[in-house]
Amino acid sequence: MNIKKLSVLFAAFAVGSASAQSSTIAAIVSKDPQFSTLLAALKIAGLDKTLAGKGPFTVFAPTNAAFAKIPKATLDALLKNKKQLTKVLTYHVVAGNFMAADVVKLKSAKTVEGSSVKIAVMGKSVMIDKANVTKTDIKASNGVVHVIDTVLMPGM
Repeated sequence: MNIKKLSVLFAAFAVGSASAQSSTIAAIVSKDPQFSTLLAALKIAGLDKTLAGKGPFTVFAPTNAAFAKIPKATLDALLKNKKQLTKVLTYHVVAGNFMAADVVKLKSAKTVEGSSVKIAVMGKSVMIDKANVTKTDIKASNGVVHVIDTVLMPGM
């Protein structure tokens, strides 16, 4: 491959990376169907606008499958109680921009809710409280998203 083609390839990659990172956390969540339940909950709690704001935030984002682990009656009650829902959702958010390389160095992290989540590294697996981190470092213009497989519940 000659230098000119290589330069074009790197330029294309750089443009793609920049556009991916220009999305806010709220935009990333809204565009990914695996987060439709999280998005609905964020809208009910009025936190979708916060996650579209300046940040930076680190969000441990539960998927639809994570929400499906919660008994339907419990989830329905949570979605109807804005105060409790806000508490649960803000327990998934840490102020600051913590990439996976930063998270694995921590034993805990204080959430926006006020409590701390426990962080455990076991081999190549990382757990936030009782949730497995399944995907890391989804970069946003206002922070980063790490995908988890369980909804975190603060001291409930």
